[in-house]
Amino acid sequence: MQVDALDRVIKNAIDVMESSKYQIFEICESVRSERQALNSELQQVMEETTNTINKVDQFEMEYRRARVRLTEVSRDFKRFKEDDIRAAYELATQMQTQLAMLREKELYLKARRDDLQKRIKNADKQLERAESVVSQVNVVLEYLDGDLDQVTRLLESAKNRQLIGLKIILAQEEERKRIAREIHDGLAQTLANVVLRTEIAERMLNRDTISSAKEELSDLKIQVRSGIEEVRKIIFNLRPMALDDLGLVPALRKFIQDYEEKTKIRTKIELAGKETRLPSGMEVAIFRVVQEAFSNVLKHSQASHVTLELTYQQQMVKVTVKDNGIGFMVEQVDKKIDKGSHYGLMGMRERVELLEGRMEVESDIGAGAKVSMLIPIKLESKEG
Repeated sequence: MQVDALDRVIKNAIDVMESSKYQIFEICESVRSERQALNSELQQVMEETTNTINKVDQFEMEYRRARVRLTEVSRDFKRFKEDDIRAAYELATQMQTQLAMLREKELYLKARRDDLQKRIKNADKQLERAESVVSQVNVVLEYLDGDLDQVTRLLESAKNRQLIGLKIILAQEEERKRIAREIHDGLAQTLANVVLRTEIAERMLNRDTISSAKEELSDLKIQVRSGIEEVRKIIFNLRPMALDDLGLVPALRKFIQDYEEKTKIRTKIELAGKETRLPSGMEVAIFRVVQEAFSNVLKHSQASHVTLELTYQQQMVKVTVKDNGIGFMVEQVDKKIDKGSHYGLMGMRERVELLEGRMEVESDIGAGAKVSMLIPIKLESKEG
């Protein structure tokens, strides 16, 4: 009876998640279509901007010639009649008006171009988040869609529970690697825009419009630097290369160094015991837990200093994060976690429990906070 009831609950959950997955997929398609439309509009605006800049250069030359002509006829009343002076004046005025209109149009097109680029960037972020959610839903569905008796047997085994946790974590990390590759590939569009704007600046230089070219190149340099920095940050957050190549400790050192530079919160890392390489899934899980702990410090603690302690033991890894922030009442936070809120600590606890570890939180108002995690190292995992 209990198994049948549990089976019905799981089937209902599968139906809801399947429906949600298709809704998210529709959102992805909608955002993707919007991005294509924005990209097409951006290309048109870029072309129109180039044509307008060329017209501005052309009218500036014609306006200069018109002013020279007006100066000539205005100085020599013997050679030129009043009608000649009037015609020269009207031509110069007309060229000045058209040039002002073209310059205004150029400014408008540049502003429109920048706005479209920002909207495309936001669409890319929305698409990335939606695809990540779909991927995570697929991972959960794969486990829920299996045989209920088999799931029950696996949950009864402590060893297999840890394997399930490692498989889920590894699946998530594989998805992050895929997204990281896609971000790399997506840079082609950004580079194409950089090339086009460089060509515009080159044309400006050829026409001796130095000030406009400098302005264009300065804006281009800022955008390129910002894009490169953001891509590097995203790639590191998705999958720190040092984690695979050098191990957990170098990756954590790089993370807290970047954290300190970004947040201005002083950081410190302390190591104890003999440092050793852990199974890939376990290193990833510990890294993500530390990330979440430091994120919580930034969001909630108002701390000026945070310390990471990593202790290697023969059968255990101990991870401790301490801060000197405002602290909180542990009992109240535990109640929020039980109700499904305070997702940061809840996610940390779930990751630790998937590895058969345990997490303890110590804090009080005005006394900072201390989060300790004990994660066992299985002999089978070590050998693997």
